Amino acid sequence: MKWIDMHCDTLSEIIKIKEKDKSTEESLYKNHLCVDAERLRQTESAVQFFACYVNAAEYGDTDTRMTQQKKYPVRREDSGRWDAAYEAVLKMINEAHGEAGQTLFFPKTERTAGILTVEEGGVLNGRLSRLDELYEKGVRLVTLTWNYENCIGYPNSRDRNIMKKGLTDFGIQTVEKMNELGMIVDVSHLSDGGFWDCIRYSRYPVAASHSNARSLCRHPRNLSDEMLRALGESGGVAGLNFYSAFLRERRGQTDGSRASVDDITNHALWMIKKAGEDAVALGTDFDGFDPASLPDGIQGVQDIEKVWDAMRKKGITPRQLDKIAYGNVLRLIHEAGYKK
Repeated sequence: MKWIDMHCDTLSEIIKIKEKDKSTEESLYKNHLCVDAERLRQTESAVQFFACYVNAAEYGDTDTRMTQQKKYPVRREDSGRWDAAYEAVLKMINEAHGEAGQTLFFPKTERTAGILTVEEGGVLNGRLSRLDELYEKGVRLVTLTWNYENCIGYPNSRDRNIMKKGLTDFGIQTVEKMNELGMIVDVSHLSDGGFWDCIRYSRYPVAASHSNARSLCRHPRNLSDEMLRALGESGGVAGLNFYSAFLRERRGQTDGSRASVDDITNHALWMIKKAGEDAVALGTDFDGFDPASLPDGIQGVQDIEKVWDAMRKKGITPRQLDKIAYGNVLRLIHEAGYKK
């Protein structure tokens, strides 16, 4: 069956591999990671969102890196670091277009489409003009924050004071500009306060591209029932994340708590209950964490059928399954003003 995945970090991982080994044959077309074009086509993938992910702490001069604070090593004022991270994003985009070209990012009806995204809105560094440049280069979704405070807002956190903080003035302007361009506003990784500001200020539905239900797994990266309800009422979509730490809580020091495919289904059922069947999708986060943290039996896109089977067995109807796999994201793309 056709399916769409709203988030993977494969592109960023391929770049890292190539930087270490110039002679590698690893590519977006074929690799040993969780996602490649060859397997996507074999599994009837319709669209794969590829994140240009950057960790701003990895950029900047060595002295700055050595003195960075342990918990929040990057601040919005670290201009040089954010600019360097932006250049890294541009490099990823160019690599994607140069490598995949006509085979992926300019899809035809018989091919899998690849949509570029940016995971870390801090790379804008206070410049709305960068959104125009990213848009012209094919970026159609921006995850507003990663794990650091940036010019847009604040990250999810176990610190309640940080979680209460909302978007900055520039963050509100960013949401409005993305609406104008037809870019999807992504609230995954954002503080709760920032989430509510996006619901308030966005004229179009927003995405939580790779976030699960907080009631089933109490991690701040997941969405509360109130957030799920608001997302559903506003036409937004949440993508089921396959990271075990976001699917199942650890039960003990020796329990690695590797999730199962049933855990994915349980989150889907809960999210349908709280947000509605039009608000649930996939956001696997493939290649965004250690493969050992994938649900048991899932090694990559080649195993996606196991997810559909588990959902069928748990009573998810064919109509709901079609929406989760494909329909809800397709609707979101159109409603967000997306343009090719």
